[in-house]
Amino acid sequence: MNRNIYETPLASRYASAEMLYLFSPDKKFTTWHRLWVALARGEMELGLPVTQEQVDELEAHADEVDYAAAARWEKELRHDVMAHIHAYGEQCPKAMPIIHLGATSCYVGDNTDIILMREGLVLLRDKLVKVLSYLADFAGRYKALPTLGFTHFQAAQLVTVGKRATLWMNDLLLDLDEVNYRIEHMALLGSKGTTGTQASFLELFDGDHEKVRALDRRIAAEMGFERVVPVSGQTYSRKIDAAILATLSGIAQSASKFANDLRLLCHLKEVEEPFEAHQIGSSAMPYKRNPMRCERICGLARYVMADAMNPAVTAATQWFERTLDDSANKRVSVPEAFLAVDAILNIYANVASGLVVHEKVIARHVSEELPFMATENIMMDAVKKGGDRQALHERIRQLSLEAGHTMKDKGLPNNLIDLIAAEPMFGLTREEIEAHLDAARYIGRCPQQVDEFLDQDIRPVLERYREALGRKDTELTV
Repeated sequence: MNRNIYETPLASRYASAEMLYLFSPDKKFTTWHRLWVALARGEMELGLPVTQEQVDELEAHADEVDYAAAARWEKELRHDVMAHIHAYGEQCPKAMPIIHLGATSCYVGDNTDIILMREGLVLLRDKLVKVLSYLADFAGRYKALPTLGFTHFQAAQLVTVGKRATLWMNDLLLDLDEVNYRIEHMALLGSKGTTGTQASFLELFDGDHEKVRALDRRIAAEMGFERVVPVSGQTYSRKIDAAILATLSGIAQSASKFANDLRLLCHLKEVEEPFEAHQIGSSAMPYKRNPMRCERICGLARYVMADAMNPAVTAATQWFERTLDDSANKRVSVPEAFLAVDAILNIYANVASGLVVHEKVIARHVSEELPFMATENIMMDAVKKGGDRQALHERIRQLSLEAGHTMKDKGLPNNLIDLIAAEPMFGLTREEIEAHLDAARYIGRCPQQVDEFLDQDIRPVLERYREALGRKDTELTV
């Protein structure tokens, strides 16, 4: 590592090796080479003066990039694509006359971008599935463990720890659907020429429109695509970049929601992210267990959500058949969005696979609030014994306020049950009242909802992508 120049932390600290390779110079320029091979092969097969020997020569050097030669040519020509054409031509002298025949720079640039983004989405899809598998295990294990539900971060009706996890998983399922939609609907730019008219190719094929269309199809098939965009200017529509980064932003939103929930649960000491034996939570306060992994998820997610505005503005400000203000922006905004979401999912998998649940703390918090939640059932019992529902409701309201005062202003335990038991108008024994303090009576269908969700929605996904589950998780650096 060169220590005296800036390097993005997305590369040095966060993203995985496979995602870093995907947006590396080697991957980019060898893909350019493969596109030039596909172009030459298609032109040869459709009757242009391109020989098998030239195609073979291009193929033989497709995985070799002469960076020194490319840098030398770019310094002279001030054009990166032409520099690489000349560098490739020096490696393939017989094929040099036909490299890039009929094409414009976006033939390699835009088609490569589409290829890399699709491969990036596949990588992220696999990581989404891994996270879902960890959360599925967690949800199943804690499907019936009552915990306080929160609305407005105020205690509400009980849910279960596992049911809450299904909410995180459902968000990820929505993201998975989006990712799959993008993968399945991505089309190659193909060979469209300088303004999208394919005029240069029509000239090469002596006005044969079918051969021009066939060239598009052959290139797409060789690069693994079923179709090309139907119409374009010089570039594919920059709305594609905006749509893909919107999908990545959706993943970031889901991960941030999970991480924020966990940060709050960590404060409550109910559920925590993994904490290693020698991990230091604070340089000043040795006792602290800061949720630093979830905080990192939130920080990176915020970056991705803001970054998603870049291609949206770019798409909105393109001029006619093309302009070049997109290039510098997308070189940064698109790869870094992929690297950041890759990092987010790496951390998410690490946290989800090692969540720590403090059941005694959860039970204590439930017991502190459960008397309030039991009041409706207690009131119904009292009505069955001849009580006046309206009078009982008013008395419970008064006693609940008194119990709240005892807890908040005196710092004492919830004494609502004592107050109700001492009130003759309820006509209930203490045992009858305490029978309503079983938390399992207040979780509704949570266990069944978890089982149904796992069986009907999650397990089919895990089965469909079972190969992804066998891949080793990315080791976190910090």
